[in-house]
Amino acid sequence: MKTTSQAPTSGAGSRASGPPSSRARRQFLRTGAGVAAGAAATVAGGAVLGHAGGAAAAGSAPAADPAHMPPNVPWWTQYLGDGVAAAPYGSPSPYEAHVVRRHVSWLTATTESSVNFTPIQDLHGFVTPNGLCFERHHGGVTEVNPADYRLMINGLVDTPMIFTLEDILRFPNESRFYFLECAANSGMEWRGAQLNGVQYTHGMIHCVQYTGVPLRVILDQVGVKPNGKWLMAEGADSAGMHRTIPLEKALDDAMLAFAMNGEMLRPANGYPLRLVLPGWEGNMWVKWIRRIEVGDQPWFTREETSKYTDLLADGKARYFTWEMDAKSVITGPCPEKPVLHKGVNQIKGLAWSGRGKVKEVHVSLDGGRNWMQARLPDPVLPKCLTCFNAEFEWNGEEVLLQSRVVDDTGYVQPTMRALQTVRGVNSIYHNNAIQTWLVNKSGEVENVRLG
Repeated sequence: MKTTSQAPTSGAGSRASGPPSSRARRQFLRTGAGVAAGAAATVAGGAVLGHAGGAAAAGSAPAADPAHMPPNVPWWTQYLGDGVAAAPYGSPSPYEAHVVRRHVSWLTATTESSVNFTPIQDLHGFVTPNGLCFERHHGGVTEVNPADYRLMINGLVDTPMIFTLEDILRFPNESRFYFLECAANSGMEWRGAQLNGVQYTHGMIHCVQYTGVPLRVILDQVGVKPNGKWLMAEGADSAGMHRTIPLEKALDDAMLAFAMNGEMLRPANGYPLRLVLPGWEGNMWVKWIRRIEVGDQPWFTREETSKYTDLLADGKARYFTWEMDAKSVITGPCPEKPVLHKGVNQIKGLAWSGRGKVKEVHVSLDGGRNWMQARLPDPVLPKCLTCFNAEFEWNGEEVLLQSRVVDDTGYVQPTMRALQTVRGVNSIYHNNAIQTWLVNKSGEVENVRLG
């Protein structure tokens, strides 16, 4: 292997020169992070606009410095690092500065009522770090002082009550892993392949460990009257977000969560308290929840009539389509992660179902004509993202990559043609069709639609 310094006279190897001080070392890292972030920004623009060349650059490894290669001793082994007090709240390596949420500027008129996307192509395992969980807001992020926070329960209850955050924290709590998916995830792909990046086609999803109090425990405190069959959950944001929820779901696995991944909720995720409805569309997981009213019929709010319904080909609309159907996507190779080497390569991806556990995932190299079963590494949890992986050998020819999931109810992820046969092309929500990636002869990956 080529080196730039004199061959070592002992087994230790020669020492590559490096920054002479901690300050210089930190400057070196900042410079490297800036370059990485700039390159990532270029790739993000390419992904949105469909420039495959930009996406290929994203997957290319940075050029190595020969001075740091064996048998040389790299500079970072020669200097003391920062102490434990340097960063009271930890942060990722500056070399991972490109792994960030991104948004599509033309998607909405303002960012306060928009969405950003989880970089699922860069994640490892099924847990999403808190700082990378996608956000969807209707009136921007609400900042709530926990000392002033109150949760009101009223309507068809025996004893209307108001709870402080301290009251909520005194109840027995539980922790569960669940995925949260926006109903509009993949929504822009209904009529055809639109965005050339898995972060944009499937990134309105995250999976974390939620900690909170089962909603049934709180409802037991107030006592639901016999004719109480529905709940209306209202948020404290400027949009006045509120959604109707059947009592059965509230008494099943619904949760009032105050923490995610071991720390208190962040403001963008509903601090200090949010509703968690495992397996159901994200719009119903009301953030900054301030009131729950019990009633005897649905409220038919704006978000479940003019929005979050599925317009069919005959002009009628499906409504109360709460459950998120089984879905999967290959996150590597993908437009952001091209195939760089001929020979054996890894396929990795994510699968999930709002009805239960992932049972099987199949992958195809020829656009769905033939399928092979992928591996499902542990854990496989209900209503949770599940990782899958498989190998394929690339010889430089075009490949049409697909994945499909089967959940434990027997539901099989549909093709887009099958989905459109039933639902038409007018919908925005609940697109769980099989995704196709074309690996071309250069190894670049593109979002395509088959026949």
